[in-house]
Amino acid sequence: MTAAPRLSQSLTIIDSDVLGEVMDALHQARRGGLASTDSGWDVQRALLDHLEKVWSEPDEGIWEVRDGRRHFTYSKVMSWVAFDRAIKSAEMFGLNGPLGRWRRLRAEIQDDIVQHGYDPDLNSFVRSYGTKDMDASLLLLSAVGFLAPDDPRFRGTVEAIERRLLVDGFVLRYDTGRVGDGLPPGEGAFLACSFWLADAYLLLGRRDDAERLFLSLVGLCNDLGLLSEEYDANAKRLVGNFPQAFSHVALINTASNLQLAVKPSEQRADLPPGATDAAAE
Repeated sequence: MTAAPRLSQSLTIIDSDVLGEVMDALHQARRGGLASTDSGWDVQRALLDHLEKVWSEPDEGIWEVRDGRRHFTYSKVMSWVAFDRAIKSAEMFGLNGPLGRWRRLRAEIQDDIVQHGYDPDLNSFVRSYGTKDMDASLLLLSAVGFLAPDDPRFRGTVEAIERRLLVDGFVLRYDTGRVGDGLPPGEGAFLACSFWLADAYLLLGRRDDAERLFLSLVGLCNDLGLLSEEYDANAKRLVGNFPQAFSHVALINTASNLQLAVKPSEQRADLPPGATDAAAE
């Protein structure tokens, strides 16, 4: 038995968003000049073969909710990302693959997301199909390249999250008072999500808002410069897992987006260098 079938058989518990993250990371690695191998590409094709079978199914989503699987919009978007990056890797680096089928799947997933994950009354994408709930993961729709920063649906999504998930200056993952996740309602603001909002501000040309939010978040670091998973604005203290790598990765990304000429959000979204700076002018 080859490695690819064994891998495919072991993927039944992996959510779709994870496969999108893997494909994107490996595509960015190629673009950055890191060496790749034929066996590595074989593994990626096995991931795509599996994703082709399961992308249309519900999953637990990026937050791994405990109250049943749903059609989470972000999971579908990351399925789109997986095929998009496979197509781009094949085109840019001469890798073999069924490009026609991948392009059809990419278009099919995009159509599905727009039809079921977007609410025209809210002018916003929603947490999961058939709901009107928000999820902070939707702040990444432009950063991963699914929507252009100037797409009014992205602006509408950011504004909807500001109205419904921005509390005391920080962003909740989702409203635990409105939606069930298998846990008691009420949690602190998820710090990585607040950094994502700063990144979204930059993509929208709202640099001043991005800088203010970033400075507010950095001000939460303890005396060692560390952050936890969440922040309780009422108690004014860090809560949740500590230290939390997710928070620090988001901090580094936002700092890079604010300060560097080559910005992670522009690179990932395949935007020309300086696009966010031009939008802010």
